[in-house]
Amino acid sequence: MTQLKTHYLFFTGKGGVGKTSLSCAHGIKLADEGKKVLIVSTDPASNLSDVLDSPVQETIEQVKGVPNLFAININPEVSAEEYRKRVTEPMKGVVSDAEIKKINEELSGACTTEIASFDEFSRFISGEREGGEFDVIVFDTAPTGHTLRLLELPAAWASFSEENPDGASCLGPTSALKSSQERYNKVVNTLRDGSLTTFYLVARADQSSLKEASRTSAELHELGLNQQQLFINGVFKATDSQDAFAQKMEAMAQDHLNQIPKNLKELPLQTFPLLPYNVLGAEKLRSLLDVKRQQEILSTSTDSIADWTSNLDGLDILVEEIIGEKNHGLIMTMGKGGVGKTLAASAIAVMIAQKGHEVHLTTTDPAAHVQDFINQLGELPPNLTIDRIDPKTETQRYTEKVLQQKGKNLDEAGRKLLLEDLKSPCTEEVAVFHAFSKAIHEAKRKFVVIDTAPTGHTLLLLDTAGSYHREIMRNTGMDISKIKTPYMNLQDASLSKVLLVSLPETTPMREAAALQEDLKRAGINPFAWVINQSLSMQSDISDALLKKRAHAELKVIKEIENKHANKTYGIPFLPEENVLPALLNIYQDSSTKKI
Repeated sequence: MTQLKTHYLFFTGKGGVGKTSLSCAHGIKLADEGKKVLIVSTDPASNLSDVLDSPVQETIEQVKGVPNLFAININPEVSAEEYRKRVTEPMKGVVSDAEIKKINEELSGACTTEIASFDEFSRFISGEREGGEFDVIVFDTAPTGHTLRLLELPAAWASFSEENPDGASCLGPTSALKSSQERYNKVVNTLRDGSLTTFYLVARADQSSLKEASRTSAELHELGLNQQQLFINGVFKATDSQDAFAQKMEAMAQDHLNQIPKNLKELPLQTFPLLPYNVLGAEKLRSLLDVKRQQEILSTSTDSIADWTSNLDGLDILVEEIIGEKNHGLIMTMGKGGVGKTLAASAIAVMIAQKGHEVHLTTTDPAAHVQDFINQLGELPPNLTIDRIDPKTETQRYTEKVLQQKGKNLDEAGRKLLLEDLKSPCTEEVAVFHAFSKAIHEAKRKFVVIDTAPTGHTLLLLDTAGSYHREIMRNTGMDISKIKTPYMNLQDASLSKVLLVSLPETTPMREAAALQEDLKRAGINPFAWVINQSLSMQSDISDALLKKRAHAELKVIKEIENKHANKTYGIPFLPEENVLPALLNIYQDSSTKKI
């Protein structure tokens, strides 16, 4: 059983791995042992209320059914909006509305949202909020290394950021932060103290999830946050020895567990099983850490699943829709890490090429998994070309350019702050946009499939800052009515089609929905959603656990279809190491429209 000895427990990991379930289960365990426990969530897609089956507000409330347990949900979007107001309110009447709009957009990125929410929850550690009233505080989601490094720099707290707002677009004037640097330093020192704080890295037994955990672990170690443990959630054990599909799934999960990245092997490890029921409410959460309770719940479960299949159209139908009567166009797959963007992009590119069209497949993904998938194929269609936009190279060029322009008059502390600000994810997106623009232009004569695209925030930032869109408009000698910038091409639904990729689970769905709203702010409406790893598209499974998991997907799929997507397509769960050829084989018989 997990040893929970420190005062602060941080659970971190990608969306959909089970951070919230595990953080709540451990919070309940400690409360049952008599400790007074507070669970704090800073997840923008938080489902804390659903998991605890108890209302969770933006003020501390007791969790029903667990006397010693309390919870609070810090809404990062609300925190970020308040932060932006604190930045811009003093500027009203001093600078133009256009300038305020530009500053607001600069402060709309993921970095600002995280800094604002971290500023809120760090006050539980510094003693400014009610943190001292609790024996243990459990945080559902931990801050990234970028946030910690940026706020650790003394220059970030000096007048530099107020005098040079262009130098710190992530942070803005630090007068907007509620915490002082002195208090913040206390928080960072607490996070580094292994007797006070533990970080739990939550992953699934799959390659991309474990890679992400490995990267996070290394980043935490660099910052001196060394008290780490690894939790692998949702480990599948087959319940039907006759179900070949289930047996392959179990073998594949075990294979991934045997190949855990080297730095993770050094951490204390605990695994948690994939359960055939939704882990919602106190009793089910207790069972997550208690095998005996799991057996009791299963023994009293009488519901047999009669229908677990969905009627999602496959990628073959999506490809027909994309092509129509055309011989060119831009297709972009977007979504959070680990949902299957690269698989979807690779499969769609190959399938369009197999129909005789000229196709170019490219990626802006730093991990560049496209080549991994393509290497699974024996041979490629001759009319398919593949390359990658190297984010590191593009970001390096962009960083050097900005340092040369904005950093030349700064002192050492100022340059250090500017350099750290340029390490933000937003910078990388802006940097690759220039290389990305070339691919957009190419889409006017062939099909171009791009694995990962710029977010709505990046596009709006480029537009309001005038660094691309307006610059072209201002400096051209051509008739403006005949010009289409890359940004305008992305807004053109007849040329560009954005595909949002999600898993058939609540958290990834909510994250994709938030991304969709971000794109809509920039005037881009996604063409369709692609739901990856769907068990409900496999009709021939007999394993009881898998059937229940497939049945649970139906509710999520229905919500996507009814609330979020114009069109919805699916990729079935395939227990194969070489998943791309396995997926393409499904569509070899063109008469088969669905799985």
